[in-house]
Amino acid sequence: PSLCAAVITKFQLRSDILSYNLSGMGCGASLIALDLAKNMLHRRRFGGKALVVSTEIITPNLYLGNERAFLLQNTLFRCGGAAMVISNKWLDGSKAWFKLLHTVRVQNNTKDGYECVFECEDEDGKRGVRLSKEIVKVAGKTMEKNLTTLGPLVLPWSEQAKVAFSIVAKVVMKNVFGKKYRVYVPDFKRGVDHFCIHAGGRAVIDGIEKNMKLGKHHTEPSRMALLNYGNTSSSSIWYEMEYIMEEQKSNPLRKGDRIMQVAFGSGFKCTSGVWLRL
Repeated sequence: PSLCAAVITKFQLRSDILSYNLSGMGCGASLIALDLAKNMLHRRRFGGKALVVSTEIITPNLYLGNERAFLLQNTLFRCGGAAMVISNKWLDGSKAWFKLLHTVRVQNNTKDGYECVFECEDEDGKRGVRLSKEIVKVAGKTMEKNLTTLGPLVLPWSEQAKVAFSIVAKVVMKNVFGKKYRVYVPDFKRGVDHFCIHAGGRAVIDGIEKNMKLGKHHTEPSRMALLNYGNTSSSSIWYEMEYIMEEQKSNPLRKGDRIMQVAFGSGFKCTSGVWLRL
């Protein structure tokens, strides 16, 4: 039986509940499931509640061979899980911790993106998940497209104007003067207070910190989740959210703060979500 069936049976949920078991979505599955739940709740006339469960079970894909590209999954990934309840009922507003503001999903359709995280067999016929050296590069490009869509939703007009001006300047410099011009990278810190970056590995966190010009306190939740729990796949962003709520001292969570979650998944995809602390 599916994980949905196990949860429904364990907690004796109603027999008319609508359940969906999403698999094959990789580390970005949690926000994809959350977006699905949000859209389903919007279709209900009088509102409702949805339970989203994210988990990583590594035992079926444990690699028993010796090829380095496959062995990385055994050392990086860990079993983990998280659950959250969302509601669009008016009466639940007083009990809610956060309000979901935006969700954005971008799919990479290149061959490198499709094959950078790939389940297959090695030369000896032993099955595992191969991680390509191109994964950081692919993740960066896919995240750039995601943030391009998310930017206008969370950034102030001043930052959006700088981006627009730099794009126009790039076109003019290239077509008129034949020179390169670097497009302005917006400062997401002006629209977001906390960041939950998928704990896919130290290189991923370092790369995002550098490209987005984040401070150490912004990536602290991701690094602590990676240190304490490893890569728990789609549930890692919720370990980071909990760290921000309960443990972080360098950048304490306050009412009205915005939290951005960014996750990646095989395929290759990048999903993001922005929450408001109530």
